[in-house]
Amino acid sequence: MSLSDRPTVRLRPEIVALPAYKQGKPADASAFKLSSNENPFDPLAGVIAAVAAETAYNRYPDASALLLRERLAAKYSLDVDQVHIGSGSVALLAQLILAAAGPGDEVLYSWRSFEAYPSLVTVAGATSVCVPNRIDHGHDLPEMAAAIGENTRVVIVCSPNNPTGMIVTKDEFEAFMAVVPTDLLVILDEAYIEFVTEADAVSGPALLARYPNLVVLRTFSKAYGLAGLRVGYALGPVDILNAARSTAIPLSVTIQAAAAAIASLAAEKELLERVRIIAARRDATWRALTGQGWKIPAPQGNFIWLPTGAETTSVTAALSAAGLVVRPFAPEGIRVSVGEEEAMATLLLMCADLVDTLPVDHPARQLG
Repeated sequence: MSLSDRPTVRLRPEIVALPAYKQGKPADASAFKLSSNENPFDPLAGVIAAVAAETAYNRYPDASALLLRERLAAKYSLDVDQVHIGSGSVALLAQLILAAAGPGDEVLYSWRSFEAYPSLVTVAGATSVCVPNRIDHGHDLPEMAAAIGENTRVVIVCSPNNPTGMIVTKDEFEAFMAVVPTDLLVILDEAYIEFVTEADAVSGPALLARYPNLVVLRTFSKAYGLAGLRVGYALGPVDILNAARSTAIPLSVTIQAAAAAIASLAAEKELLERVRIIAARRDATWRALTGQGWKIPAPQGNFIWLPTGAETTSVTAALSAAGLVVRPFAPEGIRVSVGEEEAMATLLLMCADLVDTLPVDHPARQLG
C-alpha cells in the first residue's frame, strides 16, 4: 500500500487489507464474456414487460417482497415466513453470517469455492476455516465435519460448487448432517441448482423439515437470467431467517426486481427449457474437452472448470487473444461460463491446442 492509499482515519485493519470483490472481466463487442456465469439468453418479453410496468420510482418497494415470498412459499409448500428475499443470494449469505458469527467465531467451508466467502466472513469479524477440496474438486464433507470445533458457528456447503462444478450428493449431505451439531447453522448454497442433471444430487428444500439448522440459498440471477436486477431467496426456519432480516439493509430489493422474479416464476417452463439447452451445451463441451485430453471435473453448473494450475495465466491470455473472456483463479484454474454456441466452438478450437502446451504430467491432462 502506497502512502497515498493509506486511510486518513482509524479503520479496521483486516478490512483495509481485504481485497474488494473482483467481478468477472467485462468483454468488448468483439469478444465473448464467459467470466461471470451469466445466462446467455436475452430476457423473455413478458419479464421485460413486467419490469417496464413498475414505474413508481418515487415510491419505496415492499421491504419484505411479500408477493414474491407468497409465490415461492407456494412453489416449495412452505409458510411465507420461511422465505426471505435479498438482493442476490450473496446478500442473504452476508446476512446469515452476520446473524450467526462475530469476533472469535469460525465459519467453515470447502476451498476453492465461491470467492465471496472469505470476504463475507472477514467483514463479520469472524475467522474462515477452509477445508481443501478432494482431488476430484468436490467437497470433502467428512473432513469438513472433522474440522467443526467449539467456535464454529456457520458451515457453508456449495452444490454445485462454484467454480469447480462438482455436486454434493443427497447421501453425502445427509451423512454430513447426521454428525453436525444441531445448533450449528448449515447454509446450502444452491445458486446453480437448476442446471443440475445428476439424479443423486442434494436438493435442499426437501430436507428443510428434517433439519431445523438448515437454510437453503437460491437465486434468480443464473437460470432465470436476472443477474442485472439482483434478487435471490433463502428458505429455512423462521427464527433463523428473522435473525437474517435483522441484519439486512432495508429496502434493498427493488420493485422492478421483485416484479421480474414473479414474472419469471410464471414463465418457469419456458425459462427452464433454456436451462436444459445450456446444460446440454455444457455436457457436449465437457465431452469434447475430455476427448481432447483434458482431465476436468464433470460440470453441473453453467460453467466448466479447467484446473490449469501454474499455467493459468498463460492459458487465460491465449483464450483472451481468441476473443474469450474467462475467469482465472491463479494459480489454481480457470472457470469458463457456458455461453453462446459460437463461444463454445471457439473454446474447443483453442483448447485442442492448449492441452498440448501443458506438461505431460499436468493434473489437467489425461494420462496415457
